[in-house]
Amino acid sequence: MHAPIGAHEHPGLRRADLDPNPIAQFRVWFADADAAEVPLANAIALATADAGGAPSVRHVLLRGITDEGFEFYTNHGSRKGRELEANPRAAFTLLWRELDRQISVRGAARHLSDQDSDTYFASRPREAQVGAWASRQSEVLRDRAALEQRLEGASERFDGEDVPRPPFWGGFLLVPETVEFWQGRRFRLHDRFRYVREGDGWRIDRLSP
Repeated sequence: MHAPIGAHEHPGLRRADLDPNPIAQFRVWFADADAAEVPLANAIALATADAGGAPSVRHVLLRGITDEGFEFYTNHGSRKGRELEANPRAAFTLLWRELDRQISVRGAARHLSDQDSDTYFASRPREAQVGAWASRQSEVLRDRAALEQRLEGASERFDGEDVPRPPFWGGFLLVPETVEFWQGRRFRLHDRFRYVREGDGWRIDRLSP
């Protein structure tokens, strides 16, 4: 049984527990979440802002963790896609309630290569591939029927053949500049450690809860 929300009955986080590299530490915690069977452990709340600084946030799925950063995919014409073109600064956070942990990442996003986007798109279920062609993400729709008509049209277009990646769809890599690991503790005296990029390395600071 997990402790009730608010109880924070979990082991503490010490500086000595942390890997010197935040991406390596992220992988350790992600493996812990996987082992604990946390539902949708890769669901991140992604924050972007337009050219004027007005923010927006939505949940997307984290699809890759590399030595450089964190990968996700989207329609480039969506609100987040347009905002990342105008202002590549972005951030995300995730909460693993079962482990009483949060991770927050901030940095700059850039496009993944066409090859990387093609490879990931080819791994998606066919229904999701066809759906990517049917949806003009974030555009106003007349009604549900209009979307279903687009889906039917895309299905007919690619009937009997592989579905190629739409030219307006692809991946982004968020390259971290700061990464914070948060472990819930009793009496709200939580453990927080923030990695800050310094040249080729990282500085680690303990933050007050």
